[in-house]
Amino acid sequence: MWDLLEKMSVVKSKTGWRHARMSIHSAVLMMHGDESWSSEVKDISATGVLLVRPNNWHGRVGDRYALDMIIGEDLNIHVDAIVARIANRHVGFAYARIPPDKEVPLWTLLGGYADRLEQFED
Repeated sequence: MWDLLEKMSVVKSKTGWRHARMSIHSAVLMMHGDESWSSEVKDISATGVLLVRPNNWHGRVGDRYALDMIIGEDLNIHVDAIVARIANRHVGFAYARIPPDKEVPLWTLLGGYADRLEQFED
């Protein structure tokens, strides 16, 4: 019993390095099979994107989605992404496929964030 209580009370934080995240607020359409949800991008990096979790969304880690991000009036970036983590208010996606014609616009959008790392702590 004490072992179980001890394990439950120990909280370990993860630290390390990740691709730098750029804060951005733009619209996104999340599509999975015949379902779709509108949401908002919170931040974006060279490896993934963090979205506001829609109220009626019911995805799972590992699910594959098509994300259509509308940035400003002239930029539309479409990627395939896999749900990497789920929180109460956010969903984190890792890119699974970036179409070749969207690579340059994505890297241009990210600018210096594209090849920069940042330290994090969960």
